[in-house]
Amino acid sequence: MTSKATTPEEYIQEAPEERQEALKKLRKTIQQNLPKGFEEGMQYGMIGYYVPHSAYPAGYHCKPEEPLPFMSFASQKNSVNLYHSGIYANKKLHDWFVNEYPKYVKTKLDMGKSCVRFKKVEHIPYDLIAELVQKISMEEWISIYEENIKR
Repeated sequence: MTSKATTPEEYIQEAPEERQEALKKLRKTIQQNLPKGFEEGMQYGMIGYYVPHSAYPAGYHCKPEEPLPFMSFASQKNSVNLYHSGIYANKKLHDWFVNEYPKYVKTKLDMGKSCVRFKKVEHIPYDLIAELVQKISMEEWISIYEENIKR
């Protein structure tokens, strides 16, 4: 479900009413914990957090006119999804997240390569997400990204 929203506020207003408070809380959690330098905006039809061109002029290698993506979240048909590129690109971070998750949520982790799906908004572990967001600085993300695209 790709949104045509042009702002995060508009995106949240488009979401089903029963998800709006959770999306607002998720956004606030990310904003309050996002390391310096990342910017928020709409990217790929979702609320995204990225490295702006002013800090990384090369942009995303697949689409250089796009700023370098870092993380995003979306309200999909059956779940709220959190996408975190660091989980995909950094095994140590991935393993940390997988090990910490059961301490916050009693249901099984539903996770793809960089996507964590929450079928019920009451299962969103905001405190764990706050910790996750803080784990990689913008400079570290650029370094991890550049190392991975060289492979």
